[in-house]
Amino acid sequence: MKKIAAFLLLGSFAFSIGCKKSDSSPDPSGGGNTGGDVVNPATNTVDIRGVIKADRKFTKDKTYRLRGYVYVTDGATLTIEPGTKIVSNKDSAGVLVIYRDATIVADGNADNPIVFTSNETTKAPGDLGGVVLVGQAKGNNNHTVIEGGVDAAFSAFGGTNDAHSSGTLRYVRIEYAGKAVNPGDEINGLSLYGVGSGTTIDYIQVIRGLDDAFEFFGGAVNCKHLIAYNCADDDFDMDDGYRGMIQYAISIKDPKFTDAKGTTGDISNNFEVDNVNPSNGFQLSRTPITAPTLSNFTAVGPNNASGTSTDYGYGMRWRRGARFVLANSIVMGGQKAGLDIDDDSTANYYKNDTSRFYNSFLHSVANNFQLGNSSAVKVYDVASLQAKVTGNDLSAVYADPAAIKLTDPFNTAAPNVKPATGSPALSTAGKFDYRGLTNAFFDKTSFVGAMDATNDWTAKWTVWNK
Repeated sequence: MKKIAAFLLLGSFAFSIGCKKSDSSPDPSGGGNTGGDVVNPATNTVDIRGVIKADRKFTKDKTYRLRGYVYVTDGATLTIEPGTKIVSNKDSAGVLVIYRDATIVADGNADNPIVFTSNETTKAPGDLGGVVLVGQAKGNNNHTVIEGGVDAAFSAFGGTNDAHSSGTLRYVRIEYAGKAVNPGDEINGLSLYGVGSGTTIDYIQVIRGLDDAFEFFGGAVNCKHLIAYNCADDDFDMDDGYRGMIQYAISIKDPKFTDAKGTTGDISNNFEVDNVNPSNGFQLSRTPITAPTLSNFTAVGPNNASGTSTDYGYGMRWRRGARFVLANSIVMGGQKAGLDIDDDSTANYYKNDTSRFYNSFLHSVANNFQLGNSSAVKVYDVASLQAKVTGNDLSAVYADPAAIKLTDPFNTAAPNVKPATGSPALSTAGKFDYRGLTNAFFDKTSFVGAMDATNDWTAKWTVWNK
């Protein structure tokens, strides 16, 4: 036994010498699995690298530091106890990838959320890479590989199983995420690639992210209780044929904070929803078509506050062949426009009643309604769009956001989107009588927006002023 122990000790020493490389590079060949951890006894921090191929548990009595890209694969389950903290330093911007046949069980609670965050004394967006779930549900191959510099061995995603489960994320905060490898090639706060409806995503807050808060690349995952807070790019970005349902979500924008756009012409929005990018050579009708069904969102833009970044765009940008239903929601404070529809097919979907902004409230600093390019204008006009939204789709337009009477929605340090006494959000019952809204997934609310006056589902587990 002593010889075996000595051999193991020697092997551990050799492993530590062999791992002297750039921690920001993928390391698919080893580390971070069984016996390769480096533990700092002074801080009780465990360094995690490389590939996890066997079941593993992160416990709340330790802090776990992601060093570069960490891949969970080969059918392994990563379990993370409630109250556990997973950190990253800016020199490696750690990324946790739950790959196609693996599972995560990160099941926190309101008193003990699981937190992914920066390990820096002075914390900044990009200190953490982000969290990536990779499933086996259908997409339309608009993206053929995962963005953000992941190793080629772990870059494929999707499949044919829309009911596939990648596990559970519940009561989880993701702070200071975002990793830009190249323009348009980034890790987001929470990236969901081909994730199936068997996955549970509930009570997730993404805070001060350098890129998108939530991005859905195809798949059919359903989510509840999502918060995008002070993130630099789009808060809810959907493409590649995403067809899931989401209820109860909050989007808050810091007026002065956007990511570096360069000369791309990109802008930051509360919603940006595409089917495919035509520059990839695809028809906008490529199937499956991006067609989310969304209810009870409160999306708050910068509202032209002092110092608002010129890169802020729209409350909603629907384009490139996407269809949608957004119901029982409040979209307010959009900078350049409130409801923007680009491209002829996307405009036709709205014109023909396939898409709807339904039973909701809209306010914008500039145009409440916009057809954003000549292709959309060919099939529709702004006056007809407005008439349909406010007529057939039963949505209301507000010139003054104060008339919506939310408690303190534009206070980015301590936002409060709860309806105040007398708010029309409380006297407008939710409507769940159109297409996917009839699904049992949706709670049938007596109000519009993300919350009513009494049930604060953000209590205890969230943080603000970051």
